Amino acid sequence: MGLGDKIENAAEKAGGKGKEAAGSATGDESLKAEGHADQAKGDVKQAGEKVKDAFKH
Repeated sequence: MGLGDKIENAAEKAGGKGKEAAGSATGDESLKAEGHADQAKGDVKQAGEKVKDAFKH
């Protein structure tokens, strides 16, 4: 996993957590769901990069 990918995936997860928290605080279920989805996408991307790394080594 390249450093840029790691940073991008972490940023996506962090942004998702922020959206989810903002949605919870304001009662905006749509924003909360979007934040949760962003976190899940970040997790999936990280898993994919780890698989790529495993095959490189």
